[in-house]
Amino acid sequence: MHQTGDLANLSGLPQELAAKLSSLRRLRDALYSQTFRNYVRAISGCGPLSGTKTDMAINVYTPGCHLLTHDDVIGSRRVSYILYLCGSEEEPWKPEWGGALRLYPTELADDGTKVPMAEWSRVCPPAWNQLALFEVVPGESFHDVEEVYDPKDGSERTRMAISGWFHIPQRGEDGFIEGLEEELGKKSSLASLQTKNDCYDRPQPQVVPYEQVNRKGKAAEMGGEDDCAFSPEEIDFLLKYIHPTFLTPATLEQLAERFAEDSAIQISSFLRNTFEKPLREYIESNDGKPSSWPVAVPPHKQKYLYLQSSRGGKEISPLEELVTILLPSPQFKKLIQHATGLELTSRNILARRFRKGMDYTLATGLSSSSPATEENPMQLELTLNLTPTAGWEPPNPEEEEAKKKALRMKSKNKGKSRLNPEYIPEEKEKRFDDSARTLGGYEMYMSAEDDDPTNDPAIYKAGEEEEEDSVLFVSYPGWNSLNLALRDQGVLKFVKYVSAAAKGDRWDLVGDFGIEDIEDGESEEGDDDDDEEDDDEDDEDGEGKEKGDTSGSGNGGEYDNEPEWRGCSP
Repeated sequence: MHQTGDLANLSGLPQELAAKLSSLRRLRDALYSQTFRNYVRAISGCGPLSGTKTDMAINVYTPGCHLLTHDDVIGSRRVSYILYLCGSEEEPWKPEWGGALRLYPTELADDGTKVPMAEWSRVCPPAWNQLALFEVVPGESFHDVEEVYDPKDGSERTRMAISGWFHIPQRGEDGFIEGLEEELGKKSSLASLQTKNDCYDRPQPQVVPYEQVNRKGKAAEMGGEDDCAFSPEEIDFLLKYIHPTFLTPATLEQLAERFAEDSAIQISSFLRNTFEKPLREYIESNDGKPSSWPVAVPPHKQKYLYLQSSRGGKEISPLEELVTILLPSPQFKKLIQHATGLELTSRNILARRFRKGMDYTLATGLSSSSPATEENPMQLELTLNLTPTAGWEPPNPEEEEAKKKALRMKSKNKGKSRLNPEYIPEEKEKRFDDSARTLGGYEMYMSAEDDDPTNDPAIYKAGEEEEEDSVLFVSYPGWNSLNLALRDQGVLKFVKYVSAAAKGDRWDLVGDFGIEDIEDGESEEGDDDDDEEDDDEDDEDGEGKEKGDTSGSGNGGEYDNEPEWRGCSP
């Protein structure tokens, strides 16, 4: 959304600027007057409210803007208010334009905890000069703001409102209670997102331990020399699903080297075309349609449709085949171990569908029931992108401007006439900058930052620069691409809300894999051996070729020239 800073400082503005905002200042003073606070208190039964701590801002939602589910429980907030300034009495805001306030019911868990349900129970569309009020109650006041939808006629649409909070009395005011603000802070849903309080989450991880099989694919109790190659039976199984390029020793060795350097790799065209064709037909036939899959909850953390592994007697779809047969298989485990150089100890597999205009996940750390353990707080994460629609990545601004300029020149040379069907008029300058707008649906890894305890969490901040600095990895929806990434407790991950303007839903298949401690396989003796090998290489006629270089005479660089291999990059 577009938002001003906190308007509490209107009294300190220079006289010239203050004169331009006199109506806004009068409104603020009226809202926080003793008379109006008594009125709000009488309606809500919320108790005394502060007259010294004002908290309001102007918000504008243009097409694509939205606000995800939350309960407003931050700091000393007691009552939320929204004064709508969109539409007019002559031209009212239409509910089908979006932008409604939506309220979520809660249900009691077995331990008495209130958990928000997946769907809202009440919708309050915006209306000119309408004031909405609700009490901020920990675990109860969950709500969101519906996305503002794109107008079909290309006109500019803005949902404007002045919103803010009434706070509990501050020190020195009547009704002040020592320690109340700190107590409310402990109940904040925002704070709970950063904890491992995930017992109410659905789906719950189905972590399945692997039997003790070493990275080369042989059971530990068998003993004997490790076998690097796949058996004919393993190859036959994997070839049903996976492109042959990624089953060759040379390709797997290069992937492992990339992963060792960057702790992440991306692979395009991972599934072979004989399997991906029926898979794509299945997904395209179900894209955008109602589904029997359950919904991930709670909505203040996540919302999407999901499918977990289940073996039934009925015929399964190609997508279910990936979830229940390929990814849980020991053959696939062996493939991933070769591609990453890691020892996998357990797995958790899930298919997800993010519906446009509805679904997302918020930035969270590793859950308490994830394959990562206290002994080894890391896990390998897999994402197989299966989104059949295109156009998810944001356009290149320079390329877009070059195209527009070329078309304008073409129209000018043909005669600048409204009758010219190729004429492109200059774009009208918009009041609000939406150049950063995307369709969402991308998956982002970012480093977690410790909050400054001296900062007031209710203060409005613009943290775009900090957010950009913390971004580690971004993956846009696509078709038949595989991402592998090593993640620890200090990394947050989320899937951006999928806009209603997207051409379709985001589909993917994800896996979390427990791994053995990376340092366990390293010994002093092994380090000494590596040093000796490096010394030997340096002595060979001064060639100095790097040990991990596979682009020389070994395979003639043949895999570098394959279309599938060109898509592999860290």
